[in-house]
Parts: sequence; structure tokens; C-alpha cells
Amino acid sequence: MPDYTAIKILHVATVIISGGGFALRLALMLWREAWLGLRPVKVLPHINDTLLLASGITLAVLSRQYPLAQDWLTAKLVALVVYILLGMLALKPRFAKPVRLGFGVLALLVFAYIVSVALARRAWPL
Repeated sequence: MPDYTAIKILHVATVIISGGGFALRLALMLWREAWLGLRPVKVLPHINDTLLLASGITLAVLSRQYPLAQDWLTAKLVALVVYILLGMLALKPRFAKPVRLGFGVLALLVFAYIVSVALARRAWPL
């Protein structure tokens, strides 16, 4: 049986890396857009986010807390989809930079909501 604490530490670490990495890529979009095309900048987020998702699923299974049964977990997953969509819009060059920055700021706000839901274990953590 996997160690719950170790998986939770992995999950929290990958959350921090994911949020920080997105903020860094958003800054690169504004000031060094060519760097977004570098292989590590394109590949590392996918590796981290795969670990993040796998550890999150493992934690849900180990703790027997499932979406639709736990409203806070459902809210977190719905917000995750919104975060991913906003993040994609922020980093794709089809929009002007101010619009992309707006999508990026919204994505970071949704990210903060996801973290606050996880910490409070309530869909409305405020």
C-alpha cells in the first residue's frame, strides 16, 4: 500500500511547481516569448502535471473521497478544467498579449481558488 504522507507531499510539491511554472511561462509570454518554444519549457509542465494528476487520483482513492460524493472535490475538479482552459488561452499566441495576460490572471485566480478549496475542504472556502 502506498504511503499516504509521501504521496501527499508529492502532490503538494507538484501543485507548487505547477502554479509557479505557469506564472513563469506567463512572464515569458510577456517578455521572452521565444523561450516558450524551448523543449524543456514545453515538456516539463506536462511531466509535472501528470505526476500532479496521478498523485491526486491516488490520494482520492486512498482516502476514499471521490468527486460527486464530496462537493469540495467536485468543485476542485471543475475549477481544474477551467484553470486548464484559461491557461491554454493565455499561452496560445492567437490573441493579443493584453488579452492573453487577462486569461493568465484569471487562470491564476482559479488556481488560488483550487488551492483554497483543497486546504479548507469546502467548495466555498471563504
